[in-house]
Amino acid sequence: MTSTGTVRFGVSLEPELRDRFDRYLAERGYASRSEALRDLVREALAQHAVEHHEGEVVGTLTLLYDHHAPSLAEKLVSHQHHHHHHHTRVLTTTHIHVDHRNCLEVLVLRGPAERVRELAHALRALKGVQQGQLVCTPVEAGDSPSGPSHA
Repeated sequence: MTSTGTVRFGVSLEPELRDRFDRYLAERGYASRSEALRDLVREALAQHAVEHHEGEVVGTLTLLYDHHAPSLAEKLVSHQHHHHHHHTRVLTTTHIHVDHRNCLEVLVLRGPAERVRELAHALRALKGVQQGQLVCTPVEAGDSPSGPSHA
């Protein structure tokens, strides 16, 4: 262990993988392999925590959909209201007209991890939704849903 409390360890990579990683570092502006590895490990651990976390999460669901799909807008809203009864809250939404046919909608969600994932799956499965991505992070159940309080 170093004086800063960090631990050093060795990593073995095949030359081709090392070269690809070094190009990744250069593209992203990392000063060292250690900085990049720390970020990648944090990202992987956060994703694992969300996938296996059954507590409270907050996240965003980004949907790209065809707004000409029959009844899709009504179905999107109906699903959001239905899941409110399962303690999943849609805190806010942003709706963007991408072009004459497509809309992008971003929903900020909060609730039990399993229920948030269920809502995301249900919305992504609707006919007319072309893409959907859910990004979540665990939160403590006691945290205020409206954000931190300021004294």
